[in-house]
Amino acid sequence: MFRPRIIPVLLLKGRGLVKSVRFKDHSYVGDPINAVRIFNELAADELVFLDIDATRENRLVSLDFVRDVGEEASMPFSVGGGIRTLADIKAVISAGAEKVVIGSQAARDQDFVRQASDAFGASAIVVCVDVKRSYFKGLRVWCVNGTRPTGHSPTGFARVMAENGAGELIVQSIDRDGTMSGYDIDLIRAVSEVVDVPVIALGGVGKKADLVAAYREGGANGLGAGSLFVYKDKKRGVLINYPEKGDPAFD
Repeated sequence: MFRPRIIPVLLLKGRGLVKSVRFKDHSYVGDPINAVRIFNELAADELVFLDIDATRENRLVSLDFVRDVGEEASMPFSVGGGIRTLADIKAVISAGAEKVVIGSQAARDQDFVRQASDAFGASAIVVCVDVKRSYFKGLRVWCVNGTRPTGHSPTGFARVMAENGAGELIVQSIDRDGTMSGYDIDLIRAVSEVVDVPVIALGGVGKKADLVAAYREGGANGLGAGSLFVYKDKKRGVLINYPEKGDPAFD
């Protein structure tokens, strides 16, 4: 039975694990390494870690942290945060990550993704496409943790990233982030229809039906979430959890 990858996406602020709402109002939810241990027990498909302050602070995600995750995790994991050079990518992969997630640098220099893919292989390169709705311009890609507009449309930017060698795309709705109100299915579908690489949906999932909708209606190959996997319910009591394997809902 085929089931799309279900991927906890975990946000780092300092050495702590946090959750946000629309990329703001960060709440501490625990120790990231402890979360890795729990996701090991729950047999998560893979993990994504994003250091949300690294780009703004002009630094790379902690390599010591990447090594700590590599020593603990029993599943593949990707890491993003402050990646600007090929040397940064080499350092993060050498520290134990299977893939790197590139966001702001991909928006600043679209050819960087081509260089990275040529150097490390497309399978190691993930581009994060953070999308927010503008009153006058509609949906646009933003960077630097959602604080700077790029002027790119989501579909146009995603198409270029795929053509430049990105192995997969994380498509995230800033407007839905942390709201647990459901993915932006129209956004996920629009991007999935114009690229031939895997698309990971992210932003807004609050229940299993949202995961199913992104797969069935949006065409997503991977289903990413944060709040769903760290909160017990919408009252936001912290409880690390993960869907059971073999769920027939995805058939």
